[in-house]
Amino acid sequence: MYVIAHLSDPHLDGSEEARSRLRRITSYLSEFSRPVDVVLVTGDLADHGQESEYAELEAELQSDVPTLVLPGNHDVSAPLRTYVDAPGEGHPVHQVRDVGMARFVLVDSTVPGADHGLLSDESLAWLDRVLRKPSDGPVFVAFHHPPLELHHPVMDQWMLQSREAFEAVLTGKRITALLTGHVHNAIVTTFAGHPVLGAPGIRSTVPLPFEPQSPDGRVVDTRAHPGLALHVHVPGEALQTVYRFPA
Repeated sequence: MYVIAHLSDPHLDGSEEARSRLRRITSYLSEFSRPVDVVLVTGDLADHGQESEYAELEAELQSDVPTLVLPGNHDVSAPLRTYVDAPGEGHPVHQVRDVGMARFVLVDSTVPGADHGLLSDESLAWLDRVLRKPSDGPVFVAFHHPPLELHHPVMDQWMLQSREAFEAVLTGKRITALLTGHVHNAIVTTFAGHPVLGAPGIRSTVPLPFEPQSPDGRVVDTRAHPGLALHVHVPGEALQTVYRFPA
């Protein structure tokens, strides 16, 4: 059994509110009878992309469990690279990590200075090359902006663009699942023939238009419980995902 703790959108900013919400998740994980095999955080690690926020993230995520992170639209490549040992320099921050039996292809879907996602021709070519390399174990492609519509008048402005080209690269490849964040909701759908599994937001939740709105009328509800996804891979079986919202 191989277990991924999938976190997203902690938006650390030096405040006790953000820190305590992330600690509800990390404290929950620390109580497991066996540690997860890897922790993955799919973006918006920091709220303002400042070095101090990444230092805070590093301090909060310190553990004996391998931890993988990738950028979201609130992150900034240069200070993020002080925390992430990624090849190249500047933007984008693409990575390939093998952790135990699994390969993680971490794709930077961000556009500097913007909130929507986009994959350039160069990024798509890199992804295509990486996915063509053989791997015996499960392969997870992770990125921040999901290639879908949430049917939310605000959030849908900030989704991934260039979906057709992305779909063409993913179609026919051996991929276990696509792992994403950004929408501050647990999401389960498909894209290019692969499962898409989105982690809930840690800092907040985004109510859908037909749900009760946040108490203060904002797009985000900061009172909802922070959550995470647990992806469980057993060789020869379908991937299972369980969502948890620690009190």
